[in-house]
Amino acid sequence: MKPARQIVDGVLLLNKPVGITSNAALQKAKWLLNAKKAGHTGTLDPFADGLLPLCFGEATKFSAYLLDADKRYRAVLQLGVTTTTGDPEGEVLDTREVTVSRDDIAAVLPRFLGEIEQIPPMHSALKHRGRPLYEYARAGIEIERPPRKVTIRALEMIECAPPHVVLDVQCTAGTYIRTLAQDIGAALGCGAHLTALTRTAAGGFSLDQAHALTDLDALDASRRHALLLRADCLVMHLPAVQLDAAGALSLCQGRSVLHPDARAGLMRVYAPPHAFLGLGLFPRKIRGFPRTCPAQPQATRFQRSTPWL
Repeated sequence: MKPARQIVDGVLLLNKPVGITSNAALQKAKWLLNAKKAGHTGTLDPFADGLLPLCFGEATKFSAYLLDADKRYRAVLQLGVTTTTGDPEGEVLDTREVTVSRDDIAAVLPRFLGEIEQIPPMHSALKHRGRPLYEYARAGIEIERPPRKVTIRALEMIECAPPHVVLDVQCTAGTYIRTLAQDIGAALGCGAHLTALTRTAAGGFSLDQAHALTDLDALDASRRHALLLRADCLVMHLPAVQLDAAGALSLCQGRSVLHPDARAGLMRVYAPPHAFLGLGLFPRKIRGFPRTCPAQPQATRFQRSTPWL
């Protein structure tokens, strides 16, 4: 009989395999760690694999920082074939002869660098009137979708053997690589769809740091838990402030604190010796603070990470 779920805090970098949903991968990892609370930081389609950071317990409070971070992908396009979904899971819509060369493809790619507009695909989890778009698509209903701005920071062709092209894509959160593949195919005049997709990086994490589900399954419980990263790994881009014991206790009891090293904005807050407490907002002006906050500079608004021990 499986023991009662435990409080597990931390971040697991998972290498999601092809063939399962992100939620199925999350539930499997959650079961292996016997964790009470967990969430992922950005869905990968079932046909895609690669880096899927999972947050457990207190780390879920900071998952938005990775959800909104830049991502990097290895995308395989098949030119000359378009599908209903823009990926291999859809039905073929059209097949055309591919006559473009490597130079033709290289000439088109710069059009997609920088800020571009994408129309989200119908087969996506975006919601319309409370229902995901893919439900409307399965029912044969087309919903008008306004274009969204995304930024392609880097777009490099790493392999080219038409009709197959492999691209390295670095982009902002919310970019649909399927849509990018379709748009590149349209620009080439032959159409295209995405046949394979691997997420190789997210925020400051890379795929070579990730662990496969099969590897996790082979470990005992203690070794699985040893793979978890601390919750503050999600916010290491923010400056840090180290409080003394009295300051940490005051903050955890709901009082504002002053600190000479505090800057305006969000900071990681630590108690002695180096225990991550959460995020503190150290404003130069108190505007917008709760009425209980004392009106003095460098007071903090606090998002707790862990209970005070």
